Amino acid sequence: MPNNSTSDMKLSGIVENDLRFVWHPFTAQPANPPVNIVSAQALYYVDEHGKKYIDAISSWWVNLHGHSHPHIVNAIAEQASKNAHSIFSGFTHPSAVVLAERILQLLPGKMDKVFFSDDGSTAVEVGIKMAVQYFENRGLRKPGIIALENAYHGDTFGSMSVGARNVFTQAFSQLLFSVNHLPVPTKENKSSSIELLNRLLSIGDIGIFIFEPLVQGAGGMKMYEAELLSEMIEICKSHGVICIADEVMTGFGRTGTMFASDQLNVKPDIICLSKGLTGGVMPLGLTACSKFIYDAFFSVSSDKTFFHGHSFTGNPLACAAANASLDIFEKENTIEKIKLIEETHQRFAEKLRGKLIHWEVRCKGTILAFEYQNESSGYLSAIGAKAAEFLFRHGILIRPLGNVYYLLPPYCITPEELQYIYSIIEKFHAEYP
Repeated sequence: MPNNSTSDMKLSGIVENDLRFVWHPFTAQPANPPVNIVSAQALYYVDEHGKKYIDAISSWWVNLHGHSHPHIVNAIAEQASKNAHSIFSGFTHPSAVVLAERILQLLPGKMDKVFFSDDGSTAVEVGIKMAVQYFENRGLRKPGIIALENAYHGDTFGSMSVGARNVFTQAFSQLLFSVNHLPVPTKENKSSSIELLNRLLSIGDIGIFIFEPLVQGAGGMKMYEAELLSEMIEICKSHGVICIADEVMTGFGRTGTMFASDQLNVKPDIICLSKGLTGGVMPLGLTACSKFIYDAFFSVSSDKTFFHGHSFTGNPLACAAANASLDIFEKENTIEKIKLIEETHQRFAEKLRGKLIHWEVRCKGTILAFEYQNESSGYLSAIGAKAAEFLFRHGILIRPLGNVYYLLPPYCITPEELQYIYSIIEKFHAEYP
């Protein structure tokens, strides 16, 4: 386990130049000196001073199997020696074709085609544009979109539009298109939510329902039941609405099953993937759709073409990494590792629920979240930062969401490493019960 000195050290040239030249994401300016990571292996980061840090959030939810996994590293190196990148319009390559076939076999429902992009936000953009043009190609006008309150779907303009209106989007609010937002479904609000959904659908212009299945990530790890979401999807489908599952965060085992949509009784028509798609090693987005959607673009007339693409679409290195990550699922009993983490989280959550006064503890799959209930919620709340600072002093990296902090570890974490993190969390809550 980490045993790091907390003494201040002189800033290195790399860190000084970083502060001079680099603008980091989601970071207030002027920024504090960043930690310079020089290597990463399995669960741990190592900084320039030799300090080790447990990566308890999978490097922003992307890393599945641990850092620098040799099978993924070797797959990228082998691919780089053959074809590091090639145009994907009118050309193809084996890694992309193999990945597409494997993903379609794994995805729930009847997915027929995959469209490659660069990251989670672009995967969502593709899904939205695909659904909008589906109706256009069929000569229909159904521009209305339904999304869930508190949602986060990315930072490009389409994905911001279907997300919640909050501190992330306020500077751009006048430029975002209008979306109907429903409350996140709960047993308490089910009747009113279904009533509002039916009222919106009765207008007749709703074409899209987009959601993060079971867990809303950046919105504070909000968790809700598959049964309630399934009912909403079924109602939408009965009105000819295309249902889009944003599985950018929830995909590849995070909620306990390979995809969160596996737990739904009614499956989506489009599924968006990224983050863990390559095991957290290379940027890659993927949007899968059902056959009826693709069929609306199948025409000898070019005016029905899906005019969307990216310079690095289907990048061979990223596809090789993704195939290697799927290999690891098969070879290393990854689903069993996920179940072990989930069971261990659940036991710890149950232990804390009887002790904590001001915190709600919730768990889904490998995600364990703590939400402070005694002050205003939101991304700018300070309590999560206190938890992050406390854990960081003990060599544990987390990244809070305002009044929420959480664990979302790589699947290589051991029971001993989990228990160490839990012990530090208990120390934190002795000060902030």
